Amino acid sequence: MPTDDIGPLLLKLARGAIARQLGMAEEEPREASPRLGDAAATFVTLTRHGQLRGCIGSLEAHRPLGEDVAANALAAAFHDPRFPPLGQDELADTRVEVSLLSPLEPVEFRDEADASAKLRPGIDGVVLEYGHHRGTFLPQVWEQLPEPERFLAHLKVKAGLPPGFWDAGVKLFRYTVKKWKEGKE
Repeated sequence: MPTDDIGPLLLKLARGAIARQLGMAEEEPREASPRLGDAAATFVTLTRHGQLRGCIGSLEAHRPLGEDVAANALAAAFHDPRFPPLGQDELADTRVEVSLLSPLEPVEFRDEADASAKLRPGIDGVVLEYGHHRGTFLPQVWEQLPEPERFLAHLKVKAGLPPGFWDAGVKLFRYTVKKWKEGKE
Protein backbone atom coordinates (compact mmCIF):
# COMPACT_ATOMS: atom_id res chain seq x y z
CA MET A 1 0.00 0.00 0.00
CA PRO A 2 1.69 3.27 -1.06
CA THR A 3 2.26 5.73 1.77
CA ASP A 4 1.87 9.12 0.07
CA ASP A 5 -0.48 11.30 2.12
CA ILE A 6 -3.75 11.16 0.26
CA GLY A 7 -5.63 11.38 3.57
CA PRO A 8 -6.74 15.03 3.44
CA LEU A 9 -8.23 14.47 -0.02
CA LEU A 10 -10.05 11.31 1.16
CA LEU A 11 -11.52 13.23 4.12
CA LYS A 12 -12.77 15.96 1.75
CA LEU A 13 -14.29 13.36 -0.56
CA ALA A 14 -16.12 11.69 2.33
CA ARG A 15 -17.44 14.92 3.87
CA GLY A 16 -18.37 16.32 0.46
CA ALA A 17 -20.38 13.22 -0.48
CA ILE A 18 -22.37 13.50 2.76
CA ALA A 19 -22.91 17.26 2.41
CA ARG A 20 -24.14 16.92 -1.18
CA GLN A 21 -26.55 14.15 -0.16
CA LEU A 22 -27.92 16.47 2.54
CA GLY A 23 -28.47 19.18 -0.09
CA MET A 24 -25.77 21.40 1.36
CA ALA A 25 -23.76 23.30 -1.26
CA GLU A 26 -20.35 21.70 -1.11
CA GLU A 27 -18.43 21.12 -4.32
CA GLU A 28 -16.41 18.03 -5.01
CA PRO A 29 -12.71 18.58 -4.20
CA ARG A 30 -10.81 19.89 -7.20
CA GLU A 31 -7.59 18.16 -6.22
CA ALA A 32 -6.98 14.85 -7.90
CA SER A 33 -4.64 11.97 -7.40
CA PRO A 34 -3.97 9.03 -9.70
CA ARG A 35 -4.44 6.85 -6.57
CA LEU A 36 -8.17 7.65 -6.56
CA GLY A 37 -8.57 5.27 -9.50
CA ASP A 38 -6.74 2.37 -7.81
CA ALA A 39 -8.91 -0.39 -6.37
CA ALA A 40 -8.92 -0.09 -2.58
CA ALA A 41 -10.87 -1.10 0.51
CA THR A 42 -11.82 1.61 3.00
CA PHE A 43 -13.98 2.23 6.05
CA VAL A 44 -15.55 5.57 6.88
CA THR A 45 -16.23 6.20 10.55
CA LEU A 46 -18.34 9.10 11.78
CA THR A 47 -18.22 10.36 15.36
CA ARG A 48 -20.24 13.08 17.04
CA HIS A 49 -19.25 14.47 20.44
CA GLY A 50 -16.74 11.61 20.74
CA GLN A 51 -19.40 8.91 20.20
CA LEU A 52 -19.73 6.59 17.22
CA ARG A 53 -22.35 7.91 14.76
CA GLY A 54 -21.80 5.52 11.86
CA CYS A 55 -19.19 3.17 10.45
CA ILE A 56 -19.42 1.29 7.15
CA GLY A 57 -16.74 -0.02 4.86
CA SER A 58 -15.33 -2.53 2.43
CA LEU A 59 -13.10 -5.39 3.53
CA GLU A 60 -11.78 -6.12 0.07
CA ALA A 61 -10.89 -3.83 -2.81
CA HIS A 62 -13.64 -4.01 -5.43
CA ARG A 63 -13.92 -0.45 -6.79
CA PRO A 64 -11.71 2.64 -7.21
CA LEU A 65 -10.52 4.34 -4.00
CA GLY A 66 -12.41 7.60 -4.60
CA GLU A 67 -15.68 5.74 -5.27
CA ASP A 68 -15.19 3.45 -2.26
CA VAL A 69 -14.67 6.39 0.11
CA ALA A 70 -17.70 8.31 -1.21
CA ALA A 71 -19.97 5.23 -1.14
CA ASN A 72 -18.86 4.24 2.37
CA ALA A 73 -19.29 7.82 3.62
CA LEU A 74 -22.88 7.84 2.37
CA ALA A 75 -23.53 4.40 3.86
CA ALA A 76 -22.06 5.39 7.24
CA ALA A 77 -24.11 8.60 7.33
CA PHE A 78 -27.42 7.28 6.05
CA HIS A 79 -27.52 3.47 6.12
CA ASP A 80 -25.76 2.23 9.26
CA PRO A 81 -28.56 0.13 10.82
CA ARG A 82 -27.44 1.10 14.33
CA PHE A 83 -28.29 4.79 13.82
CA PRO A 84 -30.93 7.01 12.22
CA PRO A 85 -29.82 8.83 9.06
CA LEU A 86 -27.55 11.82 9.74
CA GLY A 87 -29.37 15.14 9.65
CA GLN A 88 -28.21 18.50 8.28
CA ASP A 89 -28.06 19.86 11.83
CA GLU A 90 -25.54 17.14 12.79
CA LEU A 91 -22.97 17.50 10.01
CA ALA A 92 -21.08 20.48 11.42
CA ASP A 93 -20.18 18.66 14.64
CA THR A 94 -19.64 15.24 13.05
CA ARG A 95 -16.02 14.19 12.54
CA VAL A 96 -15.01 12.00 9.62
CA GLU A 97 -12.33 9.32 9.74
CA VAL A 98 -11.17 7.34 6.70
CA SER A 99 -9.28 4.05 7.11
CA LEU A 100 -7.45 2.57 4.11
CA LEU A 101 -7.15 -1.19 4.57
CA SER A 102 -4.32 -3.50 3.59
CA PRO A 103 -5.29 -6.80 1.92
CA LEU A 104 -6.70 -9.46 4.25
CA GLU A 105 -4.18 -12.01 5.53
CA PRO A 106 -5.32 -15.38 6.98
CA VAL A 107 -4.32 -16.05 10.60
CA GLU A 108 -3.23 -19.65 11.20
CA PHE A 109 -3.98 -21.00 14.70
CA ARG A 110 -4.54 -24.26 16.59
CA ASP A 111 -7.31 -23.14 18.96
CA GLU A 112 -8.87 -20.00 20.45
CA ALA A 113 -6.00 -19.40 22.90
CA ASP A 114 -3.48 -19.64 20.05
CA ALA A 115 -5.63 -17.30 17.91
CA SER A 116 -5.74 -14.73 20.74
CA ALA A 117 -1.98 -14.99 21.20
CA LYS A 118 -1.34 -14.29 17.49
CA LEU A 119 -3.37 -11.07 17.36
CA ARG A 120 -1.43 -7.80 17.58
CA PRO A 121 -3.36 -5.35 19.81
CA GLY A 122 -3.47 -1.86 18.38
CA ILE A 123 -2.17 -3.05 15.00
CA ASP A 124 -4.51 -5.67 13.60
CA GLY A 125 -7.97 -5.19 12.25
CA VAL A 126 -9.62 -8.61 12.49
CA VAL A 127 -12.28 -10.40 10.46
CA LEU A 128 -13.97 -13.41 12.06
CA GLU A 129 -15.89 -15.85 9.85
CA TYR A 130 -17.89 -18.91 10.76
CA GLY A 131 -20.39 -20.29 8.26
CA HIS A 132 -22.60 -17.36 7.23
CA HIS A 133 -21.50 -15.30 10.27
CA ARG A 134 -18.96 -12.54 9.64
CA GLY A 135 -17.80 -9.53 11.61
CA THR A 136 -14.85 -7.19 11.72
CA PHE A 137 -13.26 -4.71 14.09
CA LEU A 138 -10.90 -2.02 12.84
CA PRO A 139 -7.58 -1.71 14.73
CA GLN A 140 -9.03 1.38 16.47
CA VAL A 141 -11.35 -0.93 18.50
CA TRP A 142 -8.33 -2.14 20.50
CA GLU A 143 -8.53 1.23 22.32
CA GLN A 144 -11.79 0.06 23.96
CA LEU A 145 -10.98 -3.68 24.07
CA PRO A 146 -7.21 -4.01 24.66
CA GLU A 147 -7.22 -7.68 25.77
CA PRO A 148 -7.26 -10.15 22.85
CA GLU A 149 -9.74 -12.48 24.60
CA ARG A 150 -12.29 -9.68 25.18
CA PHE A 151 -11.66 -8.32 21.68
CA LEU A 152 -12.49 -11.74 20.18
CA ALA A 153 -15.53 -12.23 22.45
CA HIS A 154 -17.01 -8.89 21.33
CA LEU A 155 -16.13 -9.65 17.70
CA LYS A 156 -18.02 -12.95 17.93
CA VAL A 157 -21.08 -11.08 19.20
CA LYS A 158 -20.79 -8.58 16.35
CA ALA A 159 -20.72 -11.55 13.94
CA GLY A 160 -23.94 -12.88 15.52
CA LEU A 161 -22.34 -15.60 17.64
CA PRO A 162 -22.30 -16.07 21.43
CA PRO A 163 -19.23 -14.52 23.14
CA GLY A 164 -18.03 -17.93 24.40
CA PHE A 165 -18.48 -19.68 21.03
CA TRP A 166 -15.58 -21.49 19.42
CA ASP A 167 -15.39 -24.14 16.72
CA ALA A 168 -12.65 -25.58 14.53
CA GLY A 169 -14.44 -23.96 11.56
CA VAL A 170 -13.76 -20.40 12.78
CA LYS A 171 -11.57 -18.44 10.36
CA LEU A 172 -9.66 -15.27 11.21
CA PHE A 173 -8.08 -12.72 8.89
CA ARG A 174 -6.02 -9.70 9.82
CA TYR A 175 -5.37 -6.39 8.12
CA THR A 176 -3.76 -3.08 8.96
CA VAL A 177 -4.98 0.42 8.22
CA LYS A 178 -3.63 3.81 7.42
CA LYS A 179 -6.13 6.28 8.86
CA TRP A 180 -6.90 9.97 8.77
CA LYS A 181 -9.32 11.85 10.97
CA GLU A 182 -10.63 15.38 10.88
CA GLY A 183 -9.63 17.79 13.68
CA LYS A 184 -10.51 17.66 17.38
CA GLU A 185 -14.01 16.93 18.69
